[in-house]
Amino acid sequence: MLRWRLILGAALSSLVLALCWLDARAERPGIALAPLAVVLCLAATQEMLRLFRKSGHQPIAWTTYLGTLLPLLGAAAPIAWKEYPADCPVGRLGWLACGLAAGLIVVIVGEMRRYTQPGSTIINLALGAFSVLYVGGLLGFVVQLRLLDVGNGVSHGGLLAMISMVVVVKSGDIGAYAAGRLWGSHKMAPAISPGKTWEGVFGGLILAVIGALLTLGPLANALGCPSLASWPVWLVGAVAYGLVVSTAGILGDLAESLLKRDAGVKDSSSWLPGFGGVLDLLDSLLLAAPVAYFFWVAGLVGP
Repeated sequence: MLRWRLILGAALSSLVLALCWLDARAERPGIALAPLAVVLCLAATQEMLRLFRKSGHQPIAWTTYLGTLLPLLGAAAPIAWKEYPADCPVGRLGWLACGLAAGLIVVIVGEMRRYTQPGSTIINLALGAFSVLYVGGLLGFVVQLRLLDVGNGVSHGGLLAMISMVVVVKSGDIGAYAAGRLWGSHKMAPAISPGKTWEGVFGGLILAVIGALLTLGPLANALGCPSLASWPVWLVGAVAYGLVVSTAGILGDLAESLLKRDAGVKDSSSWLPGFGGVLDLLDSLLLAAPVAYFFWVAGLVGP
C-alpha cells in the first residue's frame, strides 16, 4: 500500500506541476488548471453521493452534480477575461457567492419536482446543499487563490498563493503521517479517526511551517513575488501561515473522517490506491483554502 501511495503521489505531483507550468504561461491564468478542478469536483461529488447512500439517503444525483459544480464555475468566471476589470461590481469572490446561490437553487428546484409525500425532503435538501457548500464552495476557494492578483500579477502571484497553500497542507499531511508512524502513542480523536495522534499533529505542524518558509521565501523570489516586509515581520507571517493553514488542513481531514465514520466506510472510494478516493486526497485542502485566502487578501503574507 505504501508503494502505491508513493507511486501515485509522484504521478499526481508531476501532473499538477506540469499543469502549473502551463498555467503560468497561459494568456488567461487558471485556464490550464480549471479542467482539473472540474474533474476533481465531479469525482468528489460522486463520492459524496456514495456516502449519502451508505447513510440511507438519496439526494437527486443530477441536481447534486450540477449544484456542486456551479460554485466552482462561478469562482472560475474571471478566467473568461484576459485582464479582469478592476471596476467589475461583482468583484472576484462575488462570482463564487453567485455560484453558491445558483447551486442551492438547483438543489431546491430538483427536490420540488420530485416531491410526492413527506418524510425525506428536508434531509435530501440538506445533504444536497452540504455538497454544494463543502465540495463546490470550498473547492471554489482553491480557484480563487489561483486567481488572486498579488505580487507581480495573477500569472505568478496567484499561482504562488495556491501553491503555498497546497505545499503547506500536504507537508503537514506527510509530517503527521511520518511522526505518527514513528512516535505516535497519544490518540487525538479516536472516535473519529483512530490513527491520528498528537505526536503526528506536532510533526505535521513542524513540516508545514518549513513548507511555508520555503514557498513564501525561495519560491516567491523565483516567481518574482518577493515579500517587501521586514525580515521579522515576514518570518512571523510565514510561521503563522504554516501553523494556521496546516491546522485548518487537519480539521479538514477530520471532517471527512467524520463523514466516512458516519457512513460506515473506510475510504470515500477506491479510485486512488494508497489514498482511497478523491475526497481523501482533497479533504485537508478544502478547509485550508478559505483560511489561506484570508491570509493573502488580508496582507498577512505575500508581497
